[in-house]
Amino acid sequence: MNMDDKNNFFDVAAVGELLIDFTPAGHDSNGDQLFARKPGGAPANVLAAAGKLGGKTAFIGKVGNDMFGRFLRQTLDGLKIDTSGLVTDPAVPTTLAFVQLDENGDRSFRFYRNPGADIMLQKSEIPQNIIDRCRIFHFGSVSLTSEPSRSATIAAVKAAKECGCIISYDPNYRPPLWNNIHEAKEQMLAGLKLADIVKVSEEEMLLLTGETDLQRGSLKLGNSGASLVLVSLGAKGAFFRKNGLTGRIPTYDVKTIDTNGAGDAFLGAVLFCLRKCSLEEIRALSNPELTKLLSFANAAGALATSKNGAIPSMPTLEEIENCRKNIPLLI
Repeated sequence: MNMDDKNNFFDVAAVGELLIDFTPAGHDSNGDQLFARKPGGAPANVLAAAGKLGGKTAFIGKVGNDMFGRFLRQTLDGLKIDTSGLVTDPAVPTTLAFVQLDENGDRSFRFYRNPGADIMLQKSEIPQNIIDRCRIFHFGSVSLTSEPSRSATIAAVKAAKECGCIISYDPNYRPPLWNNIHEAKEQMLAGLKLADIVKVSEEEMLLLTGETDLQRGSLKLGNSGASLVLVSLGAKGAFFRKNGLTGRIPTYDVKTIDTNGAGDAFLGAVLFCLRKCSLEEIRALSNPELTKLLSFANAAGALATSKNGAIPSMPTLEEIENCRKNIPLLI
């Protein structure tokens, strides 16, 4: 299928969770913790990042028929993310997550999702017309934690693969959402086998491969079939593998206050840069091209940590270019 023959296409479409992140917002006069309502969900964050840079995007998922679901739909509409694939569940509420930040801005999560609307997405609710019109199709592992969203996600990814879409995957591991680590690893590895581009953290690489060494761990991930393997390393930057070509690219020295959404900003920037590439062109990327790509994506990820929230923190193209010109690297 030739994507360029389409009059109306999406650069990136994604399936998965869309939820509310309640993030710390100081204390009231009595000293009690306050939380701010922020839109979130990793696949939606990736679309927000790519869309903020100028990509055309579409989201497939489910929210509740409540104030939070309406807020999330309005948020995506405001970002010009196509929401024709966003379903409203009449009975199950929108999923909520409370985020705690430590002194370094690193986050931990507590989910209210038993069930939550995001895991109620059915295979029959996957819009083929969006899949038919996208270049890159992205998914994560949070929608693989439960049925029916697990089957719906896999069906959507397989349909996208059959259409010739490039498949992007982030096996973002959230321990509280899984019954046990063995189920998590099994399902996350099943998703990995469908991916052309995969992005993991160091912790996720260790979980999926048993390796802490970037060379060995990324090789095992690539052996599952991905053409491009990316490992986000926080303040240490990012590592890439494309077949035998590997490298680590440093990130930028920004003041970090909230790491929530940083990996999604990084991946959204990568997908934005690759939105017009075929899989063959991605496989042919040179070392200088990959270095430039990850430098751009590292700037996006770094800038996302300098603001609160996930979707609200995604940087513009101008902000990324300014970062690359004026902010020193962390060496």
